[in-house]
Amino acid sequence: MSPPFRIGVMQLTMEPLDEMLASARVMDESGIDTIWLAEAYPWWRKHGMEARSSTVVSALMARETERLAIGWGIISPFTRHPVQAAMDARVVQEAAGPGRFILGFGTSKIFLNNARMQTNKTLGPMRDAVEIVRGVLGGEAFEYTGSTWSASVPALQDEAHSPREIPPVYVAATAPKMQALAGEIADGCLTPSITTPAFVRYTRQNVGADIDVGCTVVASIHASDRDLGRDGAREIAGMYLANKVQNIKGAADTLLDLAGIEQDEIRPVAEAMERGGRLAAKAEVSDTLLDKCKPIAGTPADCIAAIDEYRDAGCTHVMLELWGANRHEQIRLFGEQVLPQVRA
Repeated sequence: MSPPFRIGVMQLTMEPLDEMLASARVMDESGIDTIWLAEAYPWWRKHGMEARSSTVVSALMARETERLAIGWGIISPFTRHPVQAAMDARVVQEAAGPGRFILGFGTSKIFLNNARMQTNKTLGPMRDAVEIVRGVLGGEAFEYTGSTWSASVPALQDEAHSPREIPPVYVAATAPKMQALAGEIADGCLTPSITTPAFVRYTRQNVGADIDVGCTVVASIHASDRDLGRDGAREIAGMYLANKVQNIKGAADTLLDLAGIEQDEIRPVAEAMERGGRLAAKAEVSDTLLDKCKPIAGTPADCIAAIDEYRDAGCTHVMLELWGANRHEQIRLFGEQVLPQVRA
C-alpha cells in the first residue's frame, strides 16, 4: 500500500526553545501533518545560533500539541547508543500518545566532525541502530550482535507502565547505498536540504521500495507578493548552499549536479556566509540560483504548483524547510490556502 501524502515542516533545533514550541502549536492548529526536528550541530555557533537536542525538544513539543506528529529528522546513531535512543523514544511516545512519533536516524557527518568521530563506515552502524531500536521497543527479550552496536535487553513485563508500539523508523540518506539500505530496512527515507524533483526521482530509483519518501525543501510564503514569498527560502537556501561547500563537499555532489548547480555558483555564497553570516549569504543567492534549488515558495499558487511537481516526482512527504519573517503567519497561510488544495 502506498503511503499517504503528507505535508510537514522541518524545524532546525538551533532556535530558542520557546520559539520552537510556539511554532509547533501553530502547526498543530493549522493542520500541518508533521514537525520534523533536524538536530542542529555546533557548527551553527559560527553564525550566532546554538544547537539543541532533538530528543529533549521532541518530548516537550509532544506535550504542547494535540494532533501534530513529532519526527526526529534526524538524530545520529553515532551520538547515542541505539538502546539509549530507544529509551529516549519511549519518553516521546509517552508524551505524545499513540501514533504521533516517528523515529529518524541519519549519519550527520557534520556532527561527527564537531565531535571528532569521523568514520567512513556508515551502513553497518545504521543497520545495527534500526535493528536495535525496533528490538528494544518491541518489548520482547532482545539479543543482538552487530558490526558496531550490540544489545542485550530483557523482556518488558506485562505490569510495566509503558507504551508498547514500535514507531515508524526512517533513515536519512543522500548516497545511493544508504538510500538502498533505507528501502530495505526502513519505513521511510528522508532526503537532505536542497532536494529537487530530480533528486526525488533519483532517490525513488535507489530506494527501490514503496516506502515513504520525505523531501526537505527550502520554503517560504506570502499571501500576495511573490518576491516577499521567496525571501525566506532565499535565506535558508543561502545557509544550506554554504553548508554544502564548507562541511559536506563530495557527499552533496549528486544533489547539486541534479539541481544543475556548479561549485563556482555557490562558492561566493559560502564565502559570504563565512564573512558576514546568513544575511550576507542570502544576498549572494540570485533568482537563477534560487530557482535551481526548486523552492516551495512565493504566493500560495506558486507553492501549490511546486508541491504538485514534487508529488509527481515521487515525494510522499513534503518537509518544508520554512524560514523568514512572520513564520507563524507563513504556517497559517500554508494551512489555510495550500494544504486544502494539495489534499483535494
